[in-house]
Amino acid sequence: MTVYFIGAGPGAADLITVRGQRLLQRCPVCLYAGSIMPEDLLALCPADARVIDTGPLNLDRIIDELAAAHAAGLDVARLHSGDPSLYSALAEQCRRLDALGVDWEIVPGVPAFAAAAAALGRELTVPGVAQTVTLSRVATLSTAMPAGEDLRTLAAPGATLVLHLAAAQVDAIVPELLAGGYTPETPCAVVAFASWPTETVIKCTLGDIAQRMHAENVTRTAVIVVGDVLAAEGFTDSYLYSADRRRGSRH
Repeated sequence: MTVYFIGAGPGAADLITVRGQRLLQRCPVCLYAGSIMPEDLLALCPADARVIDTGPLNLDRIIDELAAAHAAGLDVARLHSGDPSLYSALAEQCRRLDALGVDWEIVPGVPAFAAAAAALGRELTVPGVAQTVTLSRVATLSTAMPAGEDLRTLAAPGATLVLHLAAAQVDAIVPELLAGGYTPETPCAVVAFASWPTETVIKCTLGDIAQRMHAENVTRTAVIVVGDVLAAEGFTDSYLYSADRRRGSRH
């Protein structure tokens, strides 16, 4: 028996990996992360599968379900939106399963920031503009941010910044980013419900992002992207495909 932590992707059912889809189609137990999981993805579960919404469950109850499946010798598809390596509470579940002697495996998925970049038609790392992407969030009703990971500090390098779980706090975010070094003219974008039929894309500047988000009523399930890469033009070509680059065998 194995618990498979499967990255379900950002929303569109066909953005789950082939491996994730195959596991979902054969596991007799499926636990999924609340209302942000598309119904057409859950429809891939076996007709007689036990399908459980973990939205109303605490960690103890989730582990109880996994332990019960283990005792019955049943594989579990544990679906997380996006990729399990980001903001999925994966580590605490794996720690509990290790203590119980339950086998588990991680199946990566398409993260929300990647789906957002695709919707924007932008590369987040552009030669001579930004080669670093910082993925972070803000502290609201969730776990507090560690020391040194406040928005002012994260904004200081001026690289590409991607904020998850932050849409409802945009009024508080903007002053912190401005104090950290970005300017009111810094390009920004917001992608809500990336890859869903209800996808909303806002392209703006840091100076008007709050107003635009309020006007569009974007308050959740959104990724905020900040950085000059969003408006980069006239940049130098990458050395990767340069005619001057010395090429050799990968072997």
